[in-house]
Amino acid sequence: MTTQRAESIGTFRNRSAAAAAEPYPAAAAAILNGDGFSAAENEIRSWPGYAPTPLRRLPGLAHRLGIAALHYKDEGGRFGLRSFKALGGAYAVFRLLAKAIMQMNGGQPVTARALVAGEHKDIVANITVTCATDGNHGRSVAWGAQLFGCRCVVFVHEHVSAARRAAIAHYGAEVIEVRGNYDDSVRHAAREAAAKGWTVVSDTSYDGYREIPVDVMHGYGVMAREIIGQMAGPLPTHVIVQAGVGGLAAAICAAFWIGWGERRPQLVIVEPTRADCCFRSAQAGVPVAVSGALDTVMAGLACGEVSPLAWEILGRGANAFAVVGDRYALDAMRALARPAAGDPAIVAGETGVCGLALLLGLHEQPEHRAALALTAASRVLLIGSEGDTDPALYRQIIAATPIAPAP
Repeated sequence: MTTQRAESIGTFRNRSAAAAAEPYPAAAAAILNGDGFSAAENEIRSWPGYAPTPLRRLPGLAHRLGIAALHYKDEGGRFGLRSFKALGGAYAVFRLLAKAIMQMNGGQPVTARALVAGEHKDIVANITVTCATDGNHGRSVAWGAQLFGCRCVVFVHEHVSAARRAAIAHYGAEVIEVRGNYDDSVRHAAREAAAKGWTVVSDTSYDGYREIPVDVMHGYGVMAREIIGQMAGPLPTHVIVQAGVGGLAAAICAAFWIGWGERRPQLVIVEPTRADCCFRSAQAGVPVAVSGALDTVMAGLACGEVSPLAWEILGRGANAFAVVGDRYALDAMRALARPAAGDPAIVAGETGVCGLALLLGLHEQPEHRAALALTAASRVLLIGSEGDTDPALYRQIIAATPIAPAP
């Protein structure tokens, strides 16, 4: 299928996608695998405040959109951080601290409960973790560092809102601004860490940096494991997952492929029109970087470079790619806040509604539905990755206050 673009919607059918009956590839299993997901699930379930987030049914909105069923995994309450990112960054912080301690105690296993209780603080207090963030990942790393007792420095690019910076600092992290976009802040964090002996905790992989992003993605997979346990009745035919660097999408892809096999839903990757590195990579068949300001109201998705590790899974695991404009994201937030009859009201941030934004765009431009194999019989799962991570901005959007969104 060739690229289709009209106004602020674009779709692309992945010619390299694996067939439904194809088993989970060995190359993918070398990155994300069942043992890794189980280890993350067993650990995270023991953390203070853990509870599965709800999987919400939205029959009224499904009817409006002309599909058979709609489910929404609502991550707005995850560990009080209002984002799924709590699963990834904090888990990676725990893993690196546990490994550091094990190197000094003869390889004896270390638990999160022990770190939360203040054990090994003489070791942990001398470790500094760092990362670059659009907001949610930095909050997760800062929370994990505070929970487990190490120091944290977070780099934000100049477009990150004051509210998101304050939310990171609330967990004790030092927050430092970097000129440029998200990818500039990623490179800056790597340089600073190398110079000062800190450890980068990122869901973006690069040459020589693979282990920690794998831990982050295995943490994300806990959400998919919850969905597998929560899904009653027929499985979804489609899952629409938003992509920044691709870590969440790769984790969802891998966990469903492992858990559901040939019954897994078709995977649709969606991005903002101005931060579409996965979409362009799918067109080219290799990772492609997108430069510039990456200006989008979907702030958590303003990433210009796909993670190579994530792409190793998505290149074969994703069935289709799509882009959507900011107008639809704002409409999606309002649609969830003011629900159709019979549906629950949901507080959802700009990044969290990207999948619903695509569905709203497809409803207006139905000629694109064929590229995604969407029909009236489709059962769609959306990943509501965040709540109101910037409450003031959320209130403005829901009140329909103009904020000059990108087209």
